[in-house]
Amino acid sequence: MIYKACPVALHPDGAPRRVPVFEHPLAGLQLVKGTVRAGEDPTRAAARELFEESGLETRAAIPLGQSDGIVAGERWHFALCRIAPPVRERWQHHCADDGGHLFKFHWIALDEPSDLPAPFDAALAQMRALL
Repeated sequence: MIYKACPVALHPDGAPRRVPVFEHPLAGLQLVKGTVRAGEDPTRAAARELFEESGLETRAAIPLGQSDGIVAGERWHFALCRIAPPVRERWQHHCADDGGHLFKFHWIALDEPSDLPAPFDAALAQMRALL
């Protein structure tokens, strides 16, 4: 089993509920997520991944739940991450993973249909169910 951490970072304005997504230059539109390191708490891993991939800083994080039904052989852990202001509507962030990539971020409404590909559409549905 591979353990993944997926932060649920809601935009602080609160209405509508929005989460960040980014355009990966090679893999397309996706949510922030990453692998939980050996011995790492999944909630802390979610906050770490959020910062590494987006530059958004977590002030507080709480576990929301987990799912084994998003990708076969993976357990996705979801954590609600309260982010520190300021928050922009669109931004770019350089992520050092995989040799370095520039990710282009924006927010999408959590409660509306999305154009996210699998497995991220399933992760978005899980976020809605957990909140």
